Amino acid sequence: MNAAPSHKVLSAPLVVEFPFTRSLGPVQSAFLTGLRERTVLGVKASDGRTLVPPTEYDPVTAEELRDLVEVGRTGTVTTWSWNDRPRRGQPLRHPFAWVLVRLDGADTALLHALDAPEGPQAVNTGMRVRIRWAEHRSGAITDIACFEPDDSVPSTHRAQPHPGEFADPVTGIVAEARLDYTYTPGRAQARYLDALTTRRTLGERCPRCHKVYVPPRGACPTCGVPTGEQVEVGPRGTVTTFCVVNIKAKGLDIEVPYVYAHIALDGAGLALHGRIAGIPYDQVRMGLRVEPVWTEGGRYPDHYRPTGEPDADYETYKELL
Repeated sequence: MNAAPSHKVLSAPLVVEFPFTRSLGPVQSAFLTGLRERTVLGVKASDGRTLVPPTEYDPVTAEELRDLVEVGRTGTVTTWSWNDRPRRGQPLRHPFAWVLVRLDGADTALLHALDAPEGPQAVNTGMRVRIRWAEHRSGAITDIACFEPDDSVPSTHRAQPHPGEFADPVTGIVAEARLDYTYTPGRAQARYLDALTTRRTLGERCPRCHKVYVPPRGACPTCGVPTGEQVEVGPRGTVTTFCVVNIKAKGLDIEVPYVYAHIALDGAGLALHGRIAGIPYDQVRMGLRVEPVWTEGGRYPDHYRPTGEPDADYETYKELL
């Protein structure tokens, strides 16, 4: 009996990250500024409940909410989950519990970390906890460093009206979004990536609708049948649509403005995206004929540049928009 041939499985660690910037309305501004001042604010809903964290709109009626109230700094754990291996950017570096805490005077729970040095056996639903404030506070949810066990008895604290006014209020935040993961392509995309190392672009044709998919997915998303026939496409193509980028991305050494476009490679049944260079940004247009430019050691085209050919007729690429 012959053993089946082995194939090297491709995998690579990937990171997707970007700063998300948002402005704050009066409710969220008051909430985050309050945390900076060691004050926890909630908001009164139409049904009389105190919502913490506060929402800008009523979850029942969708009406705008503005009636701010101050709640306590101690509370009760309503549910929890143990985190044995903290990840990058999480509140604590050692094992801790994620907890939902209903602060005294609130009717909803706040998600945060609970520092429990004695381990998960010391955590239980109904336990009393208190806020541990961060030493340096700036007006963010991280101004609550974490919760810690508290030996106080359940409080009868009632939410008290609060004007929500502070000196130097926080009006905007920047949230660093990041996703770390390991990508393992299937056989179709592995063949596509291998072809790129030789500066070829490989797609796969659907046996039913005959579209050539680049990058290939192993199956036709329209017909739902496997795609086994490999087809080399390009290297030249046509710009179908494009946008002008005016915001410089972190860690990307490209001067703005620049153009990112959908490019239908010759022979492909749909467009892929790539950067257009070698031409002023305001001269890029639909129908522009382009070709790839590779850098030494690059695994994919660095950008596409004009070929000098006449523009493609709209009828030849209108189905690929």
